[in-house]
Amino acid sequence: MDYRYALAADAQVMADLFAANHHDALTEQERAQQGFVQGALDVDTLRSMAEDRSLLVADDEGRLAGLLGLASPESMPSPPPPVQAMLDAQDSLRWRGQTLRSTPWLLYGPLVVAAAYRGKGVARGLFTAAREAASVRADVMVAFIELANQASWKVHVDGFGMTPLGEFTLGDRTYGVVGGSTTP
Repeated sequence: MDYRYALAADAQVMADLFAANHHDALTEQERAQQGFVQGALDVDTLRSMAEDRSLLVADDEGRLAGLLGLASPESMPSPPPPVQAMLDAQDSLRWRGQTLRSTPWLLYGPLVVAAAYRGKGVARGLFTAAREAASVRADVMVAFIELANQASWKVHVDGFGMTPLGEFTLGDRTYGVVGGSTTP
């Protein structure tokens, strides 16, 4: 498996993978078992993110096995509502005794693994690649996970050891914010 930055040419395959794992495309049972992604990442957005080097992919000899966003919060001119809510909460979120606002950090996520590759270490490989890529730019990778998405919580907190930093609510949804060190 090759873990690399996404290319603009990967945009359509990434959009298809994202759409196949979107909350609205899955049954309640599928969401509970495998987790889900939300938001709107279309081909143009993903192409732009690839050009900005804000996406990593797992490439299995030309087949896209997974993707992971890793972006500087400053690089988002108009962040989606959950990202904006997290940015607004930076003073109440703490990483190792300091506010998130005073800590160099990168936005981690979404993480999506193709169905054929689940349980084969792809998510961990992407997490490790993200940690390596982030280590020269930040102290912590920060993600928000809707608390209803227990599968994602288990992967990131129980599996990868990410640390809960706090919560925020947006509309009728509550999100947990987690952080992972960029150094092992």
